[in-house]
Amino acid sequence: MCEFLFYISAPIYMSGFIGEFLSTVDTKGRFLLPAGLKKQIAVREQKFFVVNRGMEKHLMLYTRKLWDEVSARVDDIDEWVEENRVFTHQFYKGATEVSLDSADRLLLPLQLMAYAGIEKDIVLFAHGKKIEIWSEKDYKKRMNDGSINYSKLAQRVMSRKNREENE
Repeated sequence: MCEFLFYISAPIYMSGFIGEFLSTVDTKGRFLLPAGLKKQIAVREQKFFVVNRGMEKHLMLYTRKLWDEVSARVDDIDEWVEENRVFTHQFYKGATEVSLDSADRLLLPLQLMAYAGIEKDIVLFAHGKKIEIWSEKDYKKRMNDGSINYSKLAQRVMSRKNREENE
């Protein structure tokens, strides 16, 4: 009896996305998925995505796998509570499956571009499992907000005492 062992070498991926990537939306609403971001996405997840409205004035780009996880959580919400139904409707409003074309471009739906104030220049802000799509103007405005004291905000959000109180 002969036994063969096959070792399949698979790329190792980070536990999450990281980086800020600039791109430009063309007149048809397409933008190039930056190579630096694409290489952080598992190959099997690079074809299909879902784009949706973010909580602020931006868009969220989900891998299909993450979308399935997040939407399963939303679908599990008790629909007998009116507030939950309103949230569910708002969450799914405008959600659209998009796929990379042969030139590594994604097409943003016009109604979502209007919601996020996207006209031409965008920033893809990748952190953790999330990829946010901002108009470059709104992204700079948010990130350069001088009224935010980052040190105090970090203390409130990340301190052990705060986490224990919220558990």
